Amino acid sequence: MPPRALSPTGLVLVDKPEGPSSFALVQKLRDRTRARAGHAGTLDPFATGLLLVLLGSSTRLAQYLVGLDKRYVTEIDLRSRTSTGDREGEEAERREPPPRVDVEEAVAALVGEVELSIPAASAVKIAGERAYKLHRRGVVVEMPVRRSTVHSAELLDYEDGIATLDLRVGSGTYVRAIADALGGHCSTLRRTEVGPFRVEDADEERILTPAEALPFLPLLEVDAEEALAIQAGRSRHDEPVRVVHEGELVAVNGTVMPS
Repeated sequence: MPPRALSPTGLVLVDKPEGPSSFALVQKLRDRTRARAGHAGTLDPFATGLLLVLLGSSTRLAQYLVGLDKRYVTEIDLRSRTSTGDREGEEAERREPPPRVDVEEAVAALVGEVELSIPAASAVKIAGERAYKLHRRGVVVEMPVRRSTVHSAELLDYEDGIATLDLRVGSGTYVRAIADALGGHCSTLRRTEVGPFRVEDADEERILTPAEALPFLPLLEVDAEEALAIQAGRSRHDEPVRVVHEGELVAVNGTVMPS
């Protein structure tokens, strides 16, 4: 099988450990399968949890996965802010930890549409260059504000200035920005869910089929004749559905999958 092949194809649910980058785990699967590979949403090296890795021809499905809601459990140290919003940054401000009632009110106020400053150590481009590269060189820039969606925020525990939160957020929301908005920084971060996928189901040895990778899209079963017509360009289904024949993904949202 040639390198970066179109098969095997599908989705792998990975439980990322603390330490390696998301790219390192993608590279590991790429080397093992000899297929092209890519992730649908990165995790910082200090973070753990669910990473979606697409293999082979399924890498083109990333556009349908990156926008899914995500769920995190995080410990936020409310005794200090850091330059990056996490424990790897330099301490920028220290304070007495607030009382629990204030933390509960602040967490409750986060729910909904909120304006959050993008962390300096992020992949957002500033004047054509990644913000984290500027940060590493010590270049101070004014980071843009992004409107983010926090669907739910629950304070699970609060002790010695450490608040443990369960967050369900929209795509593009930085938990480090939430920590900074609360007056602290992330000391731990674990992604537990991405859309319908859960970290409890992670298994690097199992490859979900392309059809199984998009369970949130309506299913349209077609017969062999219709499947051939779609692949030949004689028929097209532009509605947001996954077109399947005998378990194989034929097309999604009008785009034909490689046979």
